[in-house]
Amino acid sequence: MKLDLRELIADPGGKKSFAFTLSPADLDFDGVLEYLTPITVEGAVENHAGLLELRAGIRADMLCQCARCLKEFQKPLEQDVHVYPAQELEDQDSVDYYLIEDGCVDLEEIMRDALIFSFEPRILCGDDCKGLCPKCGKNLNEGPCGCVEDLDPRLLALGQLLEKE
Repeated sequence: MKLDLRELIADPGGKKSFAFTLSPADLDFDGVLEYLTPITVEGAVENHAGLLELRAGIRADMLCQCARCLKEFQKPLEQDVHVYPAQELEDQDSVDYYLIEDGCVDLEEIMRDALIFSFEPRILCGDDCKGLCPKCGKNLNEGPCGCVEDLDPRLLALGQLLEKE
């Protein structure tokens, strides 16, 4: 979705609101099985004495799979976006500034980039997730599995000393 900013650029103190639904087609993240609700974006661009500021919120509900225990769970997607549309960019690599082309900014590109830069590389069902037993595959969050831990061969001598005490 392109947002025309030509009128706003000429209106210091002005504000232009927007709302749209983002397509999940380009948002294929590891651990996200599906989006349960539409990915909604709401926000506004304000002109602060010539400096444009874009603030938006991205919201949706996702069905995810934990990277450690493989359990499926629902997780809200809540991302706040704060960037500056500019007519000229001094630093081409900055993620906070977006170039205004022909008086417009591409809101879908901005929101997609914000999600990509902020998304967790591994989605977990909880910070304390214990994962799966590497031997039997039992979910260790549900309790111990009963597998005997193998000692590292380099530590066998130490293990024998501990048994004697």
